[in-house]
Amino acid sequence: MRYQSTRDVSRSVSGAEAIVRGLANDGGLYVPDAIPRLTAAELLKLIQLGYSDLAFCITKLFLPEFSETEIYDLTKSAYGSQFESGDPAPMVTFGDFSFLELWHGPTCAFKDIALQYLPRLLTASLEWVGETKRVTILVATSGDTGKAALEGFRDVEGTSVTVFYPRDGVSDVQKLQMTTQEGSNVRVCAVDGNFDDVQTGVKNLFSDVILRDELDRKGILLSSANSINWGRLLPQIVYYFHAYASLVRYGKIKPDDKVNFCVPTGNFGNILAGYLAREMGLPVNRLICASNDNNVLADFFETGVYNRERELKLTTSPSMDILISSN
Repeated sequence: MRYQSTRDVSRSVSGAEAIVRGLANDGGLYVPDAIPRLTAAELLKLIQLGYSDLAFCITKLFLPEFSETEIYDLTKSAYGSQFESGDPAPMVTFGDFSFLELWHGPTCAFKDIALQYLPRLLTASLEWVGETKRVTILVATSGDTGKAALEGFRDVEGTSVTVFYPRDGVSDVQKLQMTTQEGSNVRVCAVDGNFDDVQTGVKNLFSDVILRDELDRKGILLSSANSINWGRLLPQIVYYFHAYASLVRYGKIKPDDKVNFCVPTGNFGNILAGYLAREMGLPVNRLICASNDNNVLADFFETGVYNRERELKLTTSPSMDILISSN
């Protein structure tokens, strides 16, 4: 399997290279050149697995360059004692509705599910591609990605992580979580502006050829922990399968029944992972994009027009206060 930039399909890289680079040099997202399609029998086997085993089975489909032993060890390490329950993503049901709890990780953010895995994937990918430069992870956050990335990459050898956040665009709890983070390789920077300004600035750093060459001379490689990195999206595919498996296990649905997923959406990475799960054969009926007052995506899907030329509203759900959705 190879990965292509959404802006130039003629150039492809391995999955390990896509994870190391984060964003393509042309500013595009790395996406797989084909989506593995599961048979009904394969799907039935998958939904009988525990979380780390399920993560192992999904990951190996997209990263064939790694041995099964390597991937197995990575998933076991990522989904272990750092989650407060035996299940990293337990399901709670109320009548006809079920809720997947994604806040049982070390920072209480759903991003922990991916950002406990990404540092391990990145370390393995660096070794696979033979990269010896020190990796600097740049993160733009509207709240929860920042703390989860800081915690995930804390003291990971050969890496450093710098998180940029909008000074007045995160909650007080999130700001305290980030600014009190322990670790010898972590930095946090407040930016005057909103999340879209922060994200645009980080993307500009990735596409700055002069900066990239200067860092290269100093033995530094830039990468990302945002959902623009395939290594962030891949782990998020897993919990859609896990949610479906939980519904079958609890007797809420039968295998092959279709379900709807309603996903709070800002940067669109989380719901994109659900789309990829559906493309793999997970029986999904509808993916419902839930927005707050910054409803640029809801308007886009209703009207077909993506209009980001509007005032950004600060809400009580700051992680969704986004007008420029990268994914």
